[in-house]
Amino acid sequence: MAKAVFYVSFKLKKGASVSEFLAAAEQLNNGYMAKQKGYISWQQLVDGDTWADYITFETMEDAKRVAESTEPNELAKAFYAFINLNSCKVHMYTIEKSY
Repeated sequence: MAKAVFYVSFKLKKGASVSEFLAAAEQLNNGYMAKQKGYISWQQLVDGDTWADYITFETMEDAKRVAESTEPNELAKAFYAFINLNSCKVHMYTIEKSY
């Protein structure tokens, strides 16, 4: 079965501290994401003021389960507090081929 990527691009809220945002992301990763079934890795990308989360899972089913969880936990709430939610663009991809 093909691996899957959960890709979200976004902007931080005006005045958000990048170091505090990255600390909140690391806490979310270590306390929740890394414990989810099928989780492989989470990379955070940035280009100017546009950020992207590139989260890899074993299967699309694993990625969708995490993406569709309805009750954000306290770690997720702390992470999302830094993000301009209106700027989010979410995509889910199946990895067709790696080189």
